Amino acid sequence: MKTRNFVLQLIAILVFTSCGSRKDIVYFQDEPIEDGVLVSEPKPIIYKPDDILTINVSALDPDTVKPFNLMVVSNNDTNLLNAGGRQQFQSYLIDYDGNIDFPVLGKLKVAGLNRTELTAMLVKKISEYANNPIVNVRLSNFTITILGEVRNPGTFTIQDERITVLEALGLADDLTIFGKRKNVLLIREVDGKKKFAKIDLTSVNAVNSPVYYLQQNDVIYVEPNNAKIRASSYNQNNSVLISAIGTLTTIIAVFLVRN
Repeated sequence: MKTRNFVLQLIAILVFTSCGSRKDIVYFQDEPIEDGVLVSEPKPIIYKPDDILTINVSALDPDTVKPFNLMVVSNNDTNLLNAGGRQQFQSYLIDYDGNIDFPVLGKLKVAGLNRTELTAMLVKKISEYANNPIVNVRLSNFTITILGEVRNPGTFTIQDERITVLEALGLADDLTIFGKRKNVLLIREVDGKKKFAKIDLTSVNAVNSPVYYLQQNDVIYVEPNNAKIRASSYNQNNSVLISAIGTLTTIIAVFLVRN
């Protein structure tokens, strides 16, 4: 009997010591410093170096704005049409100095401007060449990253510049059953510094959060729950070891009974 109790105690010790800890699994465990907590309302997207802009100019007389709309150059004419059957226009990469090279107008300083400001600037400049031009500016490389306990983690390119936390999680095929709904972490870069916010998806007030609408390069991390953490280091070797100890316990018990 003493031998059996000893073996059972040994099994229990192996089971509990083989379980992973929160410290071994969870990302971003350090609480952000107070001035790094994100509490302000989201601001309009400010363009910065490495952003890619698509700019389309139209007017009542299309010929007057044609020089401002460079077409994508391709050896295959079919590549000039996107999935919607529309022609693809040239995109503009903001260089490290914050400039783009725009047709006719030349080098333009666009870093630090938002869509409204850039649109107004282009309308003013193009009005010198065309009557009542209409300018449409879109950020082509709006991306967000989703990590942790979601079914399809990764980095996603967003066609629109407006997306919510819930829509983003939908792109990642929702949280797994092991994801913590009350502690979803959002990381955002503001003025060159990382800011943090936590969202409780179990509360209806999540839709009123100042970070409910995401911004470019936001990162969402879904923390695993305790069940996933405990199971993190339980592998096939643990199963084989426990099975072997169980078999050994049975043999010892049978031997003790017979003697």
